[in-house]
Amino acid sequence: MCGICGELRFDGSTASDEELAGIRDRLVHRGPDAAGLYRSRDGRAALAFRRLRIIDLTPAAGQPMANEDGSVQLVFNGEIYNFRELRERLASSGHTFRSRSDTETIVHLYEERGADGVEDLDGMFALAIWDERRQRLTLARDRAGKKPLFYYRSNRLLAFASEMKAFFAHPGVDMEIDAEAVPSYFIHGYVSGPSTFYRNVRQLEPGSVMTVEADGRVACRKYWQIAYPPASEVRPVPYGEAVAAVREQTTRAVERRLVSDVPLGAFLSGGIDSTIVVGLMSRLMPERVKTFSIGFEGDPAYDETAYARMAAERFNTEHTEFRVTPDALGLIDTLIWHHDGPFGDSSALPMYQVSKLARAQVTVVLTGDGGDEVFAGYRRFRAALESERVPRLAARAAGAVLARIPAPGHERHWLADTQRFFSAAAASFDERMTMWNAIFFDNLTDLLRPEFSRTIPPVDPLRYLAAGRSQTAGRSLLSRLLHANFTSYLADDLLVKIDRCTMASSLEARSPFLDRRLVEYVAALPDRFKLDGRRAKAVLRDAFADLLPPAIDRRRKMGFGVPLGRWFRGELRGYVHDLLLAPAARYRSMLSGAYVERLVAAHLAGEANLGPQLWSLICFERWLQLVTEWRGHRPAHVT
Repeated sequence: MCGICGELRFDGSTASDEELAGIRDRLVHRGPDAAGLYRSRDGRAALAFRRLRIIDLTPAAGQPMANEDGSVQLVFNGEIYNFRELRERLASSGHTFRSRSDTETIVHLYEERGADGVEDLDGMFALAIWDERRQRLTLARDRAGKKPLFYYRSNRLLAFASEMKAFFAHPGVDMEIDAEAVPSYFIHGYVSGPSTFYRNVRQLEPGSVMTVEADGRVACRKYWQIAYPPASEVRPVPYGEAVAAVREQTTRAVERRLVSDVPLGAFLSGGIDSTIVVGLMSRLMPERVKTFSIGFEGDPAYDETAYARMAAERFNTEHTEFRVTPDALGLIDTLIWHHDGPFGDSSALPMYQVSKLARAQVTVVLTGDGGDEVFAGYRRFRAALESERVPRLAARAAGAVLARIPAPGHERHWLADTQRFFSAAAASFDERMTMWNAIFFDNLTDLLRPEFSRTIPPVDPLRYLAAGRSQTAGRSLLSRLLHANFTSYLADDLLVKIDRCTMASSLEARSPFLDRRLVEYVAALPDRFKLDGRRAKAVLRDAFADLLPPAIDRRRKMGFGVPLGRWFRGELRGYVHDLLLAPAARYRSMLSGAYVERLVAAHLAGEANLGPQLWSLICFERWLQLVTEWRGHRPAHVT
C-alpha cells in the first residue's frame, strides 16, 4: 500500500526534482517507509512514489520499478492477489524477476499485453505506467474502486495522484472549488464520482484504464463493470450448491488476502461480515488473530463492542477495543484534510480512531466491508421492496400522521425508521432509494441560497443513477438497488472512508467480500438467495452457520454510526452554536443562513434529530475555513 503521483507535460516544460518531491511528500502518510522518483529522458514525464512495505521488504521491491532496459516504469498502490500465478506464467515466457514483489509482475505483464494487461490483475490497485518507447502514460484503477486515483488536466499537463492534497503542492495545478459539486455533497454526503470538489480534477472511475499520449490525446475505457442478469435470464441454481460455492469462494478470498511480510489483523464489529472474516482467519492462520473494535460509552444504540467481544472469545483472538467520546470531534479538521474536503459520513470518526489503534500492533487489517453491498444486507433494501406493496394514498396518509409525532431520542429508534419509511413511500422507486440514504433531499432547495442556485445548473438528485440505467434495464428491483449501491455509495463513500482513514495511519485494509470472483458469482444468483423475505444475506448466513454465534446471527443490523444527536445537544452544543450561527460563517455565501439557523434550533430543542445534517454543515464550514491554507505546507492541525 503506497502513495503515487506524477505528471506528463504537453508544452515541453519540466518540473524540478524539488517540486516533484514536494508533491510526492504530501502523501507521506500513505508510504512512510521509502520514497522514489523517476523522470523520463526529456523530463516531460515524471513518476513519484511513497512506500509502505508489505510484501518483499527489501529495496529490490522499491518503486518506481522498471523492466530490464528501463523503457517501462511503474508506480503502483495496492495489492495483487494473483501475482504468484501471473509471475509463474510470465517467468515461463522468459521474463526475469529480481524481487518477490507483486509490483514487478505488473511491469512484465505490461510488456506482454500493454494496457490490456490490467484485465488479468486480481486485487486492489491504482497504477501509472510510463512507456518511454511509445511516449505514453497509462493509468488504471481496480474494479470496485478500492484504491483511489485522481487526475488534473489542462492544456499544459496532466497530473495524477492517490489523493488530491498532492495537487495543492503542485505549482501548475489550480485547485479552484467547483460550485456545481455543492448540491451533490449535501444530497449524498460526498461528491458523486467521477466529479470532485475541485474544477478540472476528476477521479479515474473504478474498472477503468486511461492512456495519455505525449501530445495530450487521452483515451479512456471501462474494462469491468458489475453485471446483474436480466430478471428473465437468472440461471436457476440449487440452493445447496450456492451455499457451498459461497463458502468456498469466501474462504478462498480470505486466504488470498493473508499474504503479507508484516503483522496482520482484522477489524471486528460484531456484525455478520467481520465475524465470518475473523472466523476464517482463525482457521487459516497459525497464530492468534489480532482483532480491533470501537464503541461509544453510554450509547447502546451505537455500541457493538459486546458482540465483538463475543466473536473474539469464540475465535480466541487477541482483542483490543476503544471507546469514542465527544472530544473526538477535535479530529474533524484532520478528517477533512485526509478526505481532501468535507465528508458527510460521520463514521469516518471511529474508523480513523480504530485504524490508529490497530496500527500500533499491525500493518495490515482484513475487514468485513462489502458484505452488505454484495449480499443485500442493508435494511433499506428490504424497505424499498416492501414499499412497492404499499398503496400510494395510504403511504401519504401514514406519512402525514407520523410527521406530526415528535422525533424520538435518536435516529436508530424504531419510530425514526417508520417515519423515514413513510416519508418516502409515496415517491418513485429511484427517489425512495435515494431519499433513504440522503442527508438533504426535498429540503435541498431550502438549504441553498437562491442567489447561489441561479449560478449553477438545475439540480437533479437522481443524476448519479443515469450512467447505470442501461446496465439495469430489465433487471429486478433488488438488482437495481444493488447496482446503484455498488457503483455509488460503496465507491464514493465506504471505500473512500476505509482508504483515507486507514492510510492516514499507514495501515493497509483488505476486503475479502469484494473479491472479484465472489462479487460476480453472487450478482448472478437469484434474489431470494440474498434477501429471503425479511432475512438478509440468506446464502451467506447459511454458508457459515457453523461459524456465526447464534446471538450475532439473530441480532438486528446496527451499522457503523456515531451518536451525533446526543453529542450536539450536550457536550458539543456550544461548538455547533458558535460555528454554524456565526454571522461571518463562510457557508453563507452558498447556503441559506436562516435555514441553517432553523435546523440548529430544531435539533437543540429536541424537535428533530438532525445530527447527520449538522455534521455535514460543520464539515463544509470547516473546509471552507481551512482549504485556503492547503496551498502551502502540510497543515499544523493534522495529526
